[in-house]
Amino acid sequence: MSSPRRTEASVTDTSRQIREVILSLGSNQGDRLAWLTRAVAELEQLPDTRITARSPVYETEPVGVAPQFANRFFLNCVVIVETATDPEAFSSAIHAIETRLGRIRGDQPNAPRTVDIDIVAFGDLVAQDPDLTLPHPRCRARRFVLQPLADLRPDYRLPGDSKTVAERLRSLPEIPRVTRHVENGA
Repeated sequence: MSSPRRTEASVTDTSRQIREVILSLGSNQGDRLAWLTRAVAELEQLPDTRITARSPVYETEPVGVAPQFANRFFLNCVVIVETATDPEAFSSAIHAIETRLGRIRGDQPNAPRTVDIDIVAFGDLVAQDPDLTLPHPRCRARRFVLQPLADLRPDYRLPGDSKTVAERLRSLPEIPRVTRHVENGA
């Protein structure tokens, strides 16, 4: 078995370096906007962490779901935080938030969920670890991640990537659709 590929730091690095973390949030169950709002509020409470940016919310056609869930559209957004927490502990904290907000991890991949929080990037860290792969292995191909991220950082390059977020976004097909979410009465 090959050893994990890493740069900058190990995912278990315990240094107190402050790093920028890009998170993708999604919900396709119940009051989706309320779940996203609650998840952001939970992120604000994490120790040694502060939110620096939040994208608009987008409605997204589901990707890779079973046929019975094809009509359960997601609301998605990107949140950028700064944290002094190490990647492994931060990932555990994110999973704890998902659990507190009713996320149930079952046998069926991509089943409906109250909230899903993915770490897209953690500073400049590139890691192939069984518990945490950075940057997120599918983020470059997901319009529902790149569109809200492009609203915040169009010229950002994911660690190890030669293309900007805007360039990646332009290269993706239009479907599945990602459209700006507008609340009723807004």
